[in-house]
Amino acid sequence: MSNRIWRVLAGVDAEDEAPERVPAGDVVASVRDVAVVLGDTLILDGIDLDVRAGELLVLVGPNGAGKSTLLAVVSGDLAPTDGHVELCRRPEPDWGPVDGARRRAVLTQAVDVAFPFTVDEIVRMGRTPWERTGEEEHDEEVVDHAIGSADVDHLRGRRFPSLSGGERSRVAFARVLAQTTQLVLLDEPTAALDIHHQELVMRRARALADEGNAVLAVLHDLGLAAAYAHRVAVLGDHTIQAVGTPAEVLTAELLSRVYQHDIEVFPHPATGSLVILPTR
Repeated sequence: MSNRIWRVLAGVDAEDEAPERVPAGDVVASVRDVAVVLGDTLILDGIDLDVRAGELLVLVGPNGAGKSTLLAVVSGDLAPTDGHVELCRRPEPDWGPVDGARRRAVLTQAVDVAFPFTVDEIVRMGRTPWERTGEEEHDEEVVDHAIGSADVDHLRGRRFPSLSGGERSRVAFARVLAQTTQLVLLDEPTAALDIHHQELVMRRARALADEGNAVLAVLHDLGLAAAYAHRVAVLGDHTIQAVGTPAEVLTAELLSRVYQHDIEVFPHPATGSLVILPTR
């Protein structure tokens, strides 16, 4: 779909400009008393959570805990059964497609592209919400920086379907970076990546937060959560069991209970950082 067609269908006002940024420390996305029931199954219940500018907040928990569901609710892709979500102090549903796309970018678990676009074309799609605004003049610089940050510069001319799973994930991450929104939502951004690129992506996610953005990420790797998150929210039994700094919530007692497996947590002998291991 061309940018022009996308803009017409979405009802873009060509005179719109970039939204004001939320000051560091203030709430960008707010979740209040959210419940989600899918079919006859309760997925989430009584969820309260704030995502703040200048923060990387990581969601962890066992399979089926509702992490991806909560991310979908925050992004507006899934309406909660009960409760509400606010984005920049307005109800999330009140934002139109373009206004929403200028405020939050989403990396989903599945990255599917129907047509054989090149890597360069995929990343440039992240600039679509800014067409016909003053931000458009920065497109080249932003795309180049996003591609470099995700380490996919050498793939720019490749067709997306020819890429490996990990390469596709990094290209999708670059597209999210190119969207330059203050709220960034990442669903398992490291799942398909090798160790080097896991660290690269998490360093960039942390840097985004340190630059004044609000980043909410779903992770399975507790070590990455401990190393990079400002705060961690632990999900289990349909709700948030604890939220706080990694040192406050990533305890052996809580993790062993939530994951139903004995887990050891201890400081690294050289760095003092948390080491989290299952008992074997």
